[in-house]
Amino acid sequence: MPATPAQGHVVVAPDKFKGTLEGAEVAAHLAAGIRRAAPGVEIRELPVADGGEGTLAAALAAGFTRVAAKVAGPTGLPVDAAIALRGDIAVVELAQSSGLARLPGGRTAPLGAGSYGVGQLIARAAGLGAKRIVLGLGGSACTDGGAGMVQALGVGLYDADGTELPPGGAALRRLDRIDLGSLADGLAGVEVVVACDVDNPLLGARGATAVYGPQKGADADDLVILEEGLTRFADVVREATGQDFRDAPGAGAAGGVGFAALALLGATMRPGIELLLELLGFDEAVRGARLVVTGEGCLDAQTLHGKAPAGVAAAATRAGVRVAAVAGRLELSEDQWRAAGFVAAYALTDLAEEPGDSMTKAAELAEVAGERLAAELLAG
Repeated sequence: MPATPAQGHVVVAPDKFKGTLEGAEVAAHLAAGIRRAAPGVEIRELPVADGGEGTLAAALAAGFTRVAAKVAGPTGLPVDAAIALRGDIAVVELAQSSGLARLPGGRTAPLGAGSYGVGQLIARAAGLGAKRIVLGLGGSACTDGGAGMVQALGVGLYDADGTELPPGGAALRRLDRIDLGSLADGLAGVEVVVACDVDNPLLGARGATAVYGPQKGADADDLVILEEGLTRFADVVREATGQDFRDAPGAGAAGGVGFAALALLGATMRPGIELLLELLGFDEAVRGARLVVTGEGCLDAQTLHGKAPAGVAAAATRAGVRVAAVAGRLELSEDQWRAAGFVAAYALTDLAEEPGDSMTKAAELAEVAGERLAAELLAG
């Protein structure tokens, strides 16, 4: 029997279910299930992201305008990317241009992959009049310290012979001097805010190379080369600017793009989900709500450390609104997810009839989860 909804709307604010559904798709299927069980309820779909892949899609779902841009991919080949624009605020997602998913044929290029396309997207946003650029880091294919990004914005990186360095982290070992060129002019009056959920420094055991290099195809020899390159880049940037950001929290994000953003773009860093919720108008959406529903592909220990569902739960709790989670897999104990602020948690794996259904039938099972949570949480 359908539930009879009490007063107050429901906010459906999930992140993507990686490998199966984008955030907007998850939101739509959860909402469909909720409507079947509670047909009178008002639902506001607000897919979210934590600054990584899916950030652009979340901004577009919240009303930003998509602006197409053809830019350099991680290996230099052109890719079709986009930014999101609303008024004088732009959202740039690194993964659009320099993400692992942009590697031709999926073949990694740990030594040569670069971030040039990210700089092109930033330049595009500034050229369209953006005064605040939100830069989402995550899913990077490169370990170049953001060198390519700043080259695209007018910075010259030269070896001892005065030759401009080619793309990639390996080439940074030959860096002799840096010319800041037209960087300041191109970003005059523009605030860059990095959405980032990691606090790794640029170098060392917790740095960009050691922690994330292997994910980008780097073997043991490559790791040595990349660490040497990033170290040289940090040294030369310090000489040119008089400031040293190599140990700053988040400098190691996205293969060191966080470092260049801080040291050369004058960027500030904020927790990804916190920044995105603000950008997407979450506080306004949740005002007067009866329930918030969030989720991601896997609710696990990482969720508790700055991932989107934990951020949504914290914000909903501050607003005095109950929050439930739906995930592809649930790897937290009930004590853990309750301590994180959730009143209920549902896993597609628990709703599946056959192993693997949670992936192949994710859309259908998300609707079942929506029905179940509506019947259990919205009745009366």
